[in-house]
Amino acid sequence: MPPSFAEHLHKGYAQSFDITEMLVDEQSAFQNIKIFDTPLNGRVMALDDIVQITTRDEASYSEMLTHVPVFDLMAQSAPVSNVMIVGGGDGAVAEEVLKHKGIESIHMAEIDARVVELCKEHFAELNAAAFADARLQVHITDAFEFLKAPSSKGAFDIIIADRPDPVGPAEVLFADAFYETVAVALTPTGVAVFQNGAPFYQPEELSETLPQLARAFANFGVYYTVTPTYTGGPMALTWGSNGSTLGQADEAMLHRLFADARFETGYYTPALHNAAFKLPAWMERIVQKS
Repeated sequence: MPPSFAEHLHKGYAQSFDITEMLVDEQSAFQNIKIFDTPLNGRVMALDDIVQITTRDEASYSEMLTHVPVFDLMAQSAPVSNVMIVGGGDGAVAEEVLKHKGIESIHMAEIDARVVELCKEHFAELNAAAFADARLQVHITDAFEFLKAPSSKGAFDIIIADRPDPVGPAEVLFADAFYETVAVALTPTGVAVFQNGAPFYQPEELSETLPQLARAFANFGVYYTVTPTYTGGPMALTWGSNGSTLGQADEAMLHRLFADARFETGYYTPALHNAAFKLPAWMERIVQKS
């Protein structure tokens, strides 16, 4: 039997990956980092034994966190030039943001320098162009503290919270104060998007977040994506804004904007854009009860 890695994210349920080569297994100042190759899912990174990214299906996550808010705001003729990424040390989200010609700057705040260093080395096929782009500024710091700085007030058209599960150093990124700080850091038409876990197994993560968003933002909502290696099926993505609304863009406009952008995607399409806001009945019930 080949060596394997098992993720026990939900009680009574696990997923396992055969390992063809273990590339990294080390403890940083914040977490255990594993990077390994697999026969079916390509290269995988796990932090504290929770899968964060695979080269096989990362597009379904990074593209939907990025292109939905960018194209939606563009369709509303709202400015989209300055972006902040919370976490995102693997560079996959930054790479997607930088595909948009109108982006002037990205500030990425990642607390663990070792994640950035290792991902530059081992996920270069995903992020080499991003880390070489002068528009990307990487800050090795606590993203919450970065957002609280006076220079962040009203600074960002889009804030993308590419955060891990709410454990360890990431717990602060799920607190009321975090959402309130994000709201202050947005421009008047700006939008923030957040990953909120797989509600099929983690309904409380979504149901607890929605009241927090309601307190922090004038407008908020849910859309979703499906990333096979994020255990539990649909991944909930939430959004908040004080001046814009997502999920109602004219589809013909989205098609024109996408065609003009002139880049290929692995998951996102203009037709899928608004459809992602149409939730399955069981997920809609979680939202309504919240």
